[in-house]
Amino acid sequence: MESTNKHNWRTKLHEIIYEADTPTGKLFDVILLVAILASIVLVMLESVNSFDEKYHAVLDISEWVITILFTIEYVLRIISVKRSLKYILSFYGVIDLLSTIPKYISLILGGTQALIALRALRLLRVFRILKLARYLGASNQLASAIKASRAKIAVFLFAVLIAAIIFGTIMYLVEGEENGFANIPKSVYWCIVTLTTVGFGDIAPQTPLGQFIATLIMILGYGIIAVPTGIVSAEYTKASNSDGKRKLSDEEHEQLKTVVLNTQCCVNCLAETHQDNAEYCHKCGCKLHHD
Repeated sequence: MESTNKHNWRTKLHEIIYEADTPTGKLFDVILLVAILASIVLVMLESVNSFDEKYHAVLDISEWVITILFTIEYVLRIISVKRSLKYILSFYGVIDLLSTIPKYISLILGGTQALIALRALRLLRVFRILKLARYLGASNQLASAIKASRAKIAVFLFAVLIAAIIFGTIMYLVEGEENGFANIPKSVYWCIVTLTTVGFGDIAPQTPLGQFIATLIMILGYGIIAVPTGIVSAEYTKASNSDGKRKLSDEEHEQLKTVVLNTQCCVNCLAETHQDNAEYCHKCGCKLHHD
């Protein structure tokens, strides 16, 4: 009886912490995200000297409260799964640990509390809450388009680098050291900054000829921005058209109609993206818990 109660207690805890399909699970994740955002805001405010001098004690206490809450949450995540080491070594497990320990380390080494900003990475959990994982399939298509375009983009970048070297050398000869173009590498740096339309303003041509060349480089920069976008867009369109032309089988049509992913997380291997009607984990075969 005691073993059954322990199992039910761990199961319920697992559902609350790792899943977002239940009201308590959603509430837990929302509270967690609010705490993460509050922690990040506290770190940002602490970096403002005037604010920190006035409210240092309040900020420090608030950070300790949030750190203790995250520590408790981290421990609960470990004890609510069967394979604790798998969670500890997982991506989220490492992020959870790294976002918790900086405050403790700051007791020994000063200045490390700024690392608490790592907690921003925990906001990735919002994908589970909003169930956005099912829409990330389109990102694979974009990644494929970029991969297919890598040769063309490499040639394009090489051509831009050559143009920057040529224009940079010309500007060095035209402007000279007296106008800030002290050497060819610095002139190439100016050309790259101008081509990308960043324009820091730390170096500027002074002669009429130099200003004319700079004008041409700026205009060229706008055209250069559009080239990689066009290359990737063409590959993306090509990939979309090829996918659209592929005829789906009757079985695939039925799968598209019925597959609805939920946020259920396997208590054994922490696998996610299960179907709503799934009884067992698609990765390890462990039985999933349902209300």
